Order: sequence, then C-alpha cells, then structure tokens
Amino acid sequence: VMRYIVIGSLLLGAGLIILLALAADNTQFLAGNFALLLGLTALAAVALALLFGYQALTLWRRVRAGVFGSRMTARLFWILGLMALVPGLVIYGVSVQFIVKSIESWFDVRVEQALESGLALGQSALEHLEREQVKKAESMAQQLADMPSVLHIVRLNSLRESAGLRQASLFDAEGRMLGFASGDNAQTLPNAPERDAIWQARLQQPWSRIEAQEETGELILRVVVPVNLISLTETLRLLQVTQPVPAKLSQDAQSVQRTHDDYQELAVSKLGLKRLYGLALTLTLALALFSALALAFILSERLSAPLRALAKGTRAVARGDFSQVQASGRKDELGMLTQSFNRMTLQLSEARAATEESREKLREAKDYLESILGNVSTAVVTLDQNLEVRLANPAAADILGVPREALEGRPLVHWGEQESYLQRFAADMARQFQDHGKRPWRVQVELHTESGTRQLLARGTPLTEGDRPEYALAFDDVSQLLQAQRDAAWGEVARRMAHEIKNPLTPIQLSAERLQVKLEDKLENPQDRHVLTKATDTIVSQVETMKTLVNAFAQYARLPTPKLAPVDLNALVEEVITLYEGALPIHLALAEGLPQVSADASLLRQVLVNLLKNAQEAVHEISMPRVTVSSRIETEHVILCISDNGPGFPDSLLSRLFEPYATNKPKGTGLGLPIVKKIIEEHHGTIEVRNLSPQGAEVCIRLPVSAQENGE
Repeated sequence: VMRYIVIGSLLLGAGLIILLALAADNTQFLAGNFALLLGLTALAAVALALLFGYQALTLWRRVRAGVFGSRMTARLFWILGLMALVPGLVIYGVSVQFIVKSIESWFDVRVEQALESGLALGQSALEHLEREQVKKAESMAQQLADMPSVLHIVRLNSLRESAGLRQASLFDAEGRMLGFASGDNAQTLPNAPERDAIWQARLQQPWSRIEAQEETGELILRVVVPVNLISLTETLRLLQVTQPVPAKLSQDAQSVQRTHDDYQELAVSKLGLKRLYGLALTLTLALALFSALALAFILSERLSAPLRALAKGTRAVARGDFSQVQASGRKDELGMLTQSFNRMTLQLSEARAATEESREKLREAKDYLESILGNVSTAVVTLDQNLEVRLANPAAADILGVPREALEGRPLVHWGEQESYLQRFAADMARQFQDHGKRPWRVQVELHTESGTRQLLARGTPLTEGDRPEYALAFDDVSQLLQAQRDAAWGEVARRMAHEIKNPLTPIQLSAERLQVKLEDKLENPQDRHVLTKATDTIVSQVETMKTLVNAFAQYARLPTPKLAPVDLNALVEEVITLYEGALPIHLALAEGLPQVSADASLLRQVLVNLLKNAQEAVHEISMPRVTVSSRIETEHVILCISDNGPGFPDSLLSRLFEPYATNKPKGTGLGLPIVKKIIEEHHGTIEVRNLSPQGAEVCIRLPVSAQENGE
C-alpha cells in the first residue's frame, strides 16, 4: 500500500510541476490558474512531507522497539536520503542564483534606453505626421468656411482629393453627420467625433488622435477641426478627416510600443518574477526531495528485506531452526545469495538429521550399555590415561559402599579420602595398573569394610592402544561364591563324615557295652571293675557325642527342599515364643498388618528355634537378660530381627560365623548359623549379623513377600 501511495504522489507532483512550467510560458493561463496550480503543488509537497514524516516515525518506532532488521533499514534509508538531499540542495542553490542573475540581466540599462529612444523616435514621426494632418484639415476647413454652406457637401470630396486624404466627414455642432467623402470603396460610415473632440472644436482648437483598427490592427490618424461659417444664423460645423499611418511606420511604432510595454511590465513585475520562479523552484525541490526520501524508504525496505530475511534465517539457524528463507524471485546477487542460503540450510538440515540419527543411535547404544552396566552384578570402572575415573556403574558403588559421586570425576588414588579401607583398595588397584602397564591383570583382594570382610576378584584391561592407554577396572564380590564353595565343601565333608564315621560308631558302642557285660562279673577286684565300668561308660558317651556330631553334619548336608507357601510370620513367631515362656525374657515389637511371606513353616520354625537358642545361650550369664524380636516391612520384603544384650560375637568370628564349626562355645558344633543361613538362602532371602553398641548382637533375616500378597 505504501508503495502505491508514493507512486501516486510522485505522479501527481510531476503533473503539477509540468503544468506550472507550462503556465510560465502562457501568461493568460498563468494569470487565470496560477493560484490553483501553486496551491495544488504546495498541497502535494505537504502531503509528501507528511508521508515522509510518517515513514520516518514508523522506522524510528521499529528501531526503538528493537524490531529485527530495522537498524539496517534505517541506515539504508538515511544513506539513500542523503544521496538525494545533498545533490538536490546543491542544484537548488545554483538554480536560485542562476534565476536571480538571469532576471537581473533582463533589465539592462542600455536595453531600456534603446527602447525609450526607439519609442521616442516613433512618437516623433507620428507627431510630425499628426501635425501635417492637422494642417491639411485646417486648410480644408478654411476653404469650406469661405464658400456657402450649401456647397460644402459638393466640394468635400474634391477638397479631400486635393489634400490627399482617405476620408473626410462633415458634422454639425451636435455630432450629426452632414456629409461624407471617401477615397476607397469602403462604404462604412465613420464614427461620430467624441465629446472631447466636439468641445475642443467649439473652442476653436484642432483635435487629433492615432487609433488602431480592431479588425486589422492598422493605425489610423483622425483629426477634427472646426469649420467657421460666414453667416451668423448658422451653427458651427466640424470637419473630421482620417488618414492611415504608413504601414512600415505603423508596424515599427507598434512593435516598439509593444516591446516597451512588455519591458515595463516585466520591470514592474521583476520582484514578482523572482518570487514566482523561486517559489516554483522551491516547490519543485520539495516535491523532488520528499519524493526521493519516500522512494528511499521503499527502496531501503526492498533492499533490506532480503538481507533482513537472511539475517533472520541465520539467527534461526543459530537456534537450530533450519526452515527455508522465502525466495524473493530476484535475479540479482541478493536472490542468488538467498538461494545459496537455502541450499546451505537444506544441507545443514540434512546433516543435522543425520547427526540426530547418529546421536539417537549412540544414545540408544549408551542407554543399552548403561542398562547393562547398571544391572550387572560386576563392578565396572573406566579410567583415562592418568587413572582418573570417568565412569563407575552402580554395582561398583554398592560393592564399595559409597555413592557414585564419590567415585566418578576424581583420580583413582583419591578414592576413600575418608574411608581407609577404600583408600587401601584404590592404592592397590593403582599399583596393579602401574606394574602391569599395557598388559591385562587379575588379582583377588580382601576389602575390610565396617560390615565385614569381602573377597573381591579384580581385573584390569587396557581399552585403547598407545603408550598411555585408557583402562577398565572390573571387580566382583566373590564372598558369596567362596562361601558357597566352602558350604559345598563342608557339605561334602559332612556327607562323607556321616557316611564314613557313623557306620563304625555303633559296633564300637556295642563292643564296649558287651565288654562291660562280659568282664564285669569276672573281675573280682572292685577297683578293676570300676576301671572297666568307667572306661566303657567313657567309650559309650564319646560314641554318643560322635553320633550327635555326625547327625548334625548329616542334617547340614541333607537339608530338605523347602515347600514354599504363604506364612504369617508374626503368628509363627508368637507360636515359637510360647516354647520359651518363663525360661527367657522376650520383648516383642512386631509390626501390625505385616504381609505374608513365601516360606516353609517347619524350616522357618527351625530357624527361629536356633536363633532364640543362641540368644538364650548368649544372655545366660547376664544379670538382666533381654531378648527382642521385631518385624517390619521394607519394599517387597519382610525383615525379622532377633537381638540380645549379651556379650556379642567375637570380632575374629564375625567374618566366619556362617562357616561350619566356627563357634566359641565349648560344646558347640558351630553348625547352627550355617544351617540357618542355608535355610534362609533356600527361601531366596538374606541374613545379616552385627554387634550392637555398647553390647549385644543382632541377627536379621530378610524374606520376600508372598506372590499372592503382590497380586500375582
């Protein structure tokens, strides 16, 4: 819309300027329409000025608002405006000076004097001709006055011819025609003398005038003189003669007169001409400048539009938006630049899509690898060339007992700055990497934590080639595996002992008893009988002890497979507690609404009996014994803990409590806790033993909730 308004204003202003220029050469048109043309031109200039003001205000608002590309448009606008303004002002100043000096040169003193001299010369010639004509008229009037009035009409033509005049007319004192004589064929009657001529003739003075014919423009000399009659009874008569001025003289006189009149008119209107041309030039300059400024705004918009679009496109590309810039259809360099930019953004978009696809695949592979590393039980730690930890999976944090943040992003030797056990382990691993260099290595180490000693199988492997490769450290907690191996070994030993030892025990016992029966009556000495009885009793009692030990080992080796079913753990605890009423002070702290566990009730009862028996034996020498049985729910498991205020477990046995024959009791077999652990593991649970502060011990078993409780 703005473009059409500017074009319309330009066409209107150009038309008005053309009309004003044409009017300067057409005096009549200029006199009749000058004010209208000047007003319309001024109105067009004001309209263009307002349009320019609106454009400048719009551009200023865009710059203030921070519209993208407005500053570039403003810069182009002012550059194009100055390119039009400076030459326009220079041309305007030169034109004004030229017009002023040109108008001044029109009114040269010599030209004015020459015109005055020519006019005076023409007037002298006409005055001489006028005097001659007056003399001829007076001579004719004198001749008419000397003859009777009745002869005036008859003699008028002859007197005219003798005087060499074109026309002669005779009028009375009132201006009525009495007679007429003409030397040409024209029968047009002459005009009656003017009132001034009649009054002047009555005063006995001649009247003369040079007049121009309207039809032909010919100069006519007309003279009126009085004709005095002899008779006193007759009134005064007037003689009017006309004679054309010679054609050459008439033309020259008229030309000089017109030139003089025009010159005088120009001289009078010199200041007006200066103002007229100055105003016309000013309006022309205003129209041209404001038109140029308005066009500069449009051109700056058109020039900056592709650049603004490209700049906007580059900012969009910087934000990651590779949408195409709208093609302008231009065939110039800007159009080619836009096409090149579109090709570039298309290539960037394709490259980004390919990068995103690769990144997505890499992310999927990374997620897959992290999922694997997060779910494997093996601890995996990656290190750079300087043995600085880059990644540690959750298994590493679980095995080492610290959060992942304490492992990642720091050198390996700085592990465990607050935990001495972890610091020793990290130093041992760093030494292994330094000693083996680029060769893989494998070592089994002990990790002495607060909760006990763990057996770790650690492996180091280079990940990259070169003199300073990156490394991977993997380690597994093989404590349970070793424990399982020991349990299997002990089970095999127990089975073999039960098989190899149990069979000879019965014959030994029977033989001892038979010896006592056969020999007791045959020995007369009481002392000998006493020795025999004591020896056989010792053999029988020791055999019974051996049988008890063998049976315990046999039970450890041949635990029955649990028959899992939903069991109310609280009810089972209360049932077992009744066996110890009055013999052991037990405090119950069972959680209400405890879900059922998946267990074999008979085996679980055996576990409770063993644990309560151990607690009873631990507090039998305590003055105020106390045993606490508590239960609670934790995620999808039920925790059952049995604690006492006894002396606790010796530190030397904490790491071997679940090994057969690991006991500090004089008559104990050391198979109670191993059997309990084996039963709990058969129930897919875990068992944990720890000493309490300041004294006492606690055994906690962890059993899974029944599948029926989970709605499976």
